[in-house]
Amino acid sequence: MSRAELESLQLQRLKETVLRASKSPYYGSLFKSLGLSPESFTSLDSLGAFPFTTKKQLRDSYPFGTLAVAPDEVVRVHASSGTRGKPTLAPYTSNDLRTWATLVARSLRAAGVRQRDIVHNAYGYGLFTGGIGLHYGAELLGATVIPAGAGRTAQQITLLEDLGARVLCSTPSYALNIGYAMEESQKPLSNFKLEIGIFGAEPWTEPMRQQIERKLGIKAVDIYGMSELMGPGVAIECLEARLGLHIWEDHFLPEVIDPQSGLVLPDGEEGELVMTTLTKEAAPLLRLRTGDLTALTRESCSCGRTMSRMTRVRARIDDMIIVRGVNVYPSEIENILLQVDELAPHYLLILRREKALDELSVQVEIKEEIQSSWTNTEHESTKLRELEQRIGQLLKEHLGLTAGVELAPSRSIGRSEGKACRLVDLRQG
Repeated sequence: MSRAELESLQLQRLKETVLRASKSPYYGSLFKSLGLSPESFTSLDSLGAFPFTTKKQLRDSYPFGTLAVAPDEVVRVHASSGTRGKPTLAPYTSNDLRTWATLVARSLRAAGVRQRDIVHNAYGYGLFTGGIGLHYGAELLGATVIPAGAGRTAQQITLLEDLGARVLCSTPSYALNIGYAMEESQKPLSNFKLEIGIFGAEPWTEPMRQQIERKLGIKAVDIYGMSELMGPGVAIECLEARLGLHIWEDHFLPEVIDPQSGLVLPDGEEGELVMTTLTKEAAPLLRLRTGDLTALTRESCSCGRTMSRMTRVRARIDDMIIVRGVNVYPSEIENILLQVDELAPHYLLILRREKALDELSVQVEIKEEIQSSWTNTEHESTKLRELEQRIGQLLKEHLGLTAGVELAPSRSIGRSEGKACRLVDLRQG
C-alpha cells in the first residue's frame, strides 16, 4: 500500500473503532465527560486531541470495563501477568481470534517461516498470550507446530533434535538457556536443523541476539506484542533486513510520545510507544500508553514492505532504576556486561537501602571455562578482584553509575523458562 491508501483505510477503521469503543463502560463514560462523540473523529489528526489510556486505567476498569460487545460474544479471555498489580484482561470475539491468527501468520511469513516448516513453540501457554498466539498463527500459515511450552529443557532439546524443527519460538532469555543446555549436552549443532528464532515478550539487546545466534546457529528475529492490544504479532522484524519491526498499520495506529510531556514526537526520536487498535472488536483501545521505549521510521525497507517500523524496544519505562539520582535501565547494564569476554550472559540486579541511600549490586556469572582456568591458581583472587574492578569501571564510564559487582560461579543464577527476572528490589524488606 502507498501511504495515502493506508491512511485512508486507517481513517475508515478508526471511525469504526471509536464508534465501537463508545459502547464500552469506560470509553462511553469518558466520551460523555469530555463532550465528545464518535462523529468528532473526522481525520487521523483528530485522534491527537483524545486523552491517553493507561495501564492503571485498565486495571481500575477490571474486569471488563472496556468490553464493547455483549458478554456472550466473548469466546476467549487472556490476561497480562499482573506483576505490577491486578492483571488486565484481554477478551476476544471469534473475529478477533481470526484476525490475531492472521497477523501472527503474516508475522511468521515476514520472519522467514514457510508452509510445512516445523515450528518448536517454547513460549508459555495459558493466560499468557505468547504460546497460543504463535501456535494458531503457525498452523494457519501451514506449518507443523510442536507445542512444547516453557520448561523441561532437556526434553526440549530431545524434541528439537529428533523432530528437526527449523524454527524456535520463545523468550530470548529462555532461548539462551536452551543454547547453553545444548552446549552442555555436548551435542553438535549439526544434529539440529534450526535456522530461525522468533523471540519476544521481554526487552533484549543486540549483544544478546549475537550470543543466541552463536549458541544455536540461527538468525534471531524480534517479535512485538501486548496482551492488551492482541498478543504477539503486532510487529516483527523481517528476515531480509532485521532493521526495525514492521508494524501492521492496517490494524494498529502507532504514535511515539515524550513520556513526560505527552507530546507526539517526530519519526526517529525515541519515546514511549502509544497504540490504537483499528480492528479489535471485544475491547478496542484508544491511545494506549504501552510503556515501551522505541522510535518510528517510515523509510522504505529493503524487503519491500511499506508500513512503518519501530526500533527494537530498548526498555520499559517502569523498569527504570533510579540509584542516587542516576536513571538506568537493566538493558543498558546488560549491554555492557555482554561485551566483557569473561562473563556469561546471566545476571541479576539487586537493590538495597543502606543508611537511607540506595545501593545497587550487579551479580553476574563468569564463563565456566574462565572459572575452570582460574580455579586453584595462586592468582585466582587477584584475577577475580581485577575483573570486578574492570566491570565497575565500565558501568561508571558508560552509565555514570556506581555499583557493587559480585562475580558468581557458573550456573549459580536462576535460569528463566519464561520472562526473565533481572531485578530483585530489597529496599522495602
